Amino acid sequence: MTDSAPLDVDLALLGGGGAASLLLAALDRHNVSDLRIAIVDPVRRRGQDRTWAFWGSPHPDLDPLLSASWQQVEVATPARRRVLDLTPLRYAMLRSGPVYDRAAEAEHRLRATRIVAPAEAVTDDGTRVMVRAGDGSVVRADWVLDSRPRPPARAGRTTWLQHFRGWWLEADRPVFDPARAVLMDFRTPQPPRGVSFGYVLPVSDRYALVEYTEFSPSLLTDAGYDTALAAYRDLLGLDPAGLRVREVENGVIPMTDALFPARPTPRVVRLGTSGGATRPSTGFTFSAMYRQADQVARALAAGRPPVPRAAYPRRHRWMDAVALRALDRGGVGGPEFFDRLFDRNPAERVLRFLDGVTTPAQEVAIMNSTRLLPMITATAGDAAHRLRDRLRPTRPAPAIPAAVVGGAPPMPPS
Repeated sequence: MTDSAPLDVDLALLGGGGAASLLLAALDRHNVSDLRIAIVDPVRRRGQDRTWAFWGSPHPDLDPLLSASWQQVEVATPARRRVLDLTPLRYAMLRSGPVYDRAAEAEHRLRATRIVAPAEAVTDDGTRVMVRAGDGSVVRADWVLDSRPRPPARAGRTTWLQHFRGWWLEADRPVFDPARAVLMDFRTPQPPRGVSFGYVLPVSDRYALVEYTEFSPSLLTDAGYDTALAAYRDLLGLDPAGLRVREVENGVIPMTDALFPARPTPRVVRLGTSGGATRPSTGFTFSAMYRQADQVARALAAGRPPVPRAAYPRRHRWMDAVALRALDRGGVGGPEFFDRLFDRNPAERVLRFLDGVTTPAQEVAIMNSTRLLPMITATAGDAAHRLRDRLRPTRPAPAIPAAVVGGAPPMPPS
């Protein structure tokens, strides 16, 4: 399409990454076949450009797509190494290729129109939404679902980044344990301001994703990530002479208590990170993205507006804000914080909390396992900061780095 009459559709999807791919699959799964759909994205997504990891019970929809899953995971600190049994949950790894392939099949069955160009202008008059694409195309939609990375409405009280680099390593001989993943390994050198850890997600005894992650306010250089990864490889006792780097993954995920408006205008709904799917305190995104996609598809199948519920309860966003503040101000150390969570709670409770699906009673138990004084100090500081925010003009939010991905890495945690 180029300069011509607008294309009239019921639903326009802006962006074609993880959130949009999950949505297309959900629409197909729920037999939403009577809608006119347009996809506006400059890239046709395919192949392995990212990895998601999440926990949950066996899932008939996702299980056929998984690269691996583990019933046991390891959490390590300089003092000890703890093996956690996740029963009845499991930790699972999903690469993007199968997700994109399923989305392409769904797109074909849904007879969606694809415009391979960026959406440059979106105008919502409250009745319909006009989308102008970079190739001159114009789409007129009843609803727009926008999964493109967008900045928050205003700067957060705390703004960190989860940034990481991973090597997919192939070994000459068996060196990995395919029955156990390393979830968080805090034996890595800790940055002056922030948290670092490594993890290992084995697909077989000779092939695994080995990754270095930081939670901190600023990014490293390429050389910095490679140096940290090489040091972590050596810490694991892996001989570089017997290893080959088959793929490299990079990513940046916002960790902030800033709000991402999920519905900026009446008929525009945001999904993925820009729609609040990223958990501020961990960077986890995939499970919330999947829930959003399923809720939107169910709503459309029932003839309701395609508006999902909030990705996380308000009380979880408050707890995340307090935790981020405590970490940022040095009230608690990251390794100690996560170590106490896993030490004083069943693994299932911690994982469900990090996924945003715990009950208030479970959350009280989680809070009681943290150091009391630093968290009280962070709570008081957060309350004072919120009051100041109400009394002063809106501060512009910082731009999200170009490397931001829509799904979380394999944790702690897109």
